Amino acid sequence: MKLETRNSKLRFAQLVLIALLAMVFLGADTDARFNKLGHQLMCMCGCNQILLECNHVGCTYSDRMRNELAAGLTRGDSDSLVLQSFVQKYGNTVLAAPTTTGFNRVAWIMPFAVFAAAIILTVWLVRLWKARAVAQPVPRPNLGVEQLDDLRKKARHETEF
Repeated sequence: MKLETRNSKLRFAQLVLIALLAMVFLGADTDARFNKLGHQLMCMCGCNQILLECNHVGCTYSDRMRNELAAGLTRGDSDSLVLQSFVQKYGNTVLAAPTTTGFNRVAWIMPFAVFAAAIILTVWLVRLWKARAVAQPVPRPNLGVEQLDDLRKKARHETEF
């Protein structure tokens, strides 16, 4: 009889522990989603800061947007649905990073493409400059005094100087 009482108490304690852990982790999941989504959105007050990091005292936009985000999470909306509702209300500028669909791919690809093009151009220029012939000093002509005088007269005549 004592063994059955001990087993039932152990089972009850296990159930209580599971219930407590479930409540803690379900609440942590909402907080983690709130933080994740809040860092993917920009505050629309014009401060150009992430929504959860807007530090303006009395910023009405950040408070309202945080409340909207919390309301979307309590309704059980998916992450993409919450983000799309913000995009529909505030426009694409509410997103901290551009999406990877459609024309927005250009915003992700162009920095890497420009960097690669700059490296290729730099390598090409260095090889071009390296392949150029090195300038050699021209030896002094061995001309006599009479030949130099003739050349000077010709230069004066051609330049009328």
